[in-house]
Amino acid sequence: MEVRDLHAWPSTPAEAEAIQDRLRPMLELDVPGPANPRTVAGLDVSYSGDGTGTRLAAAVVVLNATTLQVVEESVAVGTATFPYVPGLFAFRELPTLLDALRALKSTPDLLVCDGFGVAHPRRFGLACHLGVLTGVPTIGVGKTAFIGTYEQPGRHRGDTSPLLHDGQVIGRVLRTRDGVKPVFVSVGHRTDLETACRNVLGLTPRYRLPETTRKADRLSRDALTG
Repeated sequence: MEVRDLHAWPSTPAEAEAIQDRLRPMLELDVPGPANPRTVAGLDVSYSGDGTGTRLAAAVVVLNATTLQVVEESVAVGTATFPYVPGLFAFRELPTLLDALRALKSTPDLLVCDGFGVAHPRRFGLACHLGVLTGVPTIGVGKTAFIGTYEQPGRHRGDTSPLLHDGQVIGRVLRTRDGVKPVFVSVGHRTDLETACRNVLGLTPRYRLPETTRKADRLSRDALTG
């Protein structure tokens, strides 16, 4: 899979924020997303030492969007060199994630990140960054809200409520299972929020989290312990 080299990797938070500011105008937001993707890829990263270490494994799992069967897998192991700074977490994970993406033989129709897109203080989370570097429609699905306020959605699968920040809708709180905690969906690149939520529902036939995230999480954890 092709990934563009649009910047050098920063060593300071100021340099990282400057990269986010430079790339943010490249986002294509609120455009029609892939309504019927053929393949969807999940991306996730696991860290050694119960999540406290700097050694990490980045996994990409490509699924058939209809059957949710695995089409292709790729995993890369690396070391996080950028410090942990809220809002700049992508710079710890992206170098190794991009290694895993480059090893794919195919290009998925949609990337689903375990994280955030524009639901981010600088409106440029991991899903946005990945979308710009790959040119592929990308969304973020978070387990918790990073920023913003919201009302709880209804208790039934498919119920939603807006995620708000500074008077803007930055995502949706989506119930994927009846009576189970919701997930937080935000646009990354080249898709709209409505389509993003429909695709997330298609990826959650049995569990709260998308099958893409579940399978990528398992693959990344196995790579660290195997």
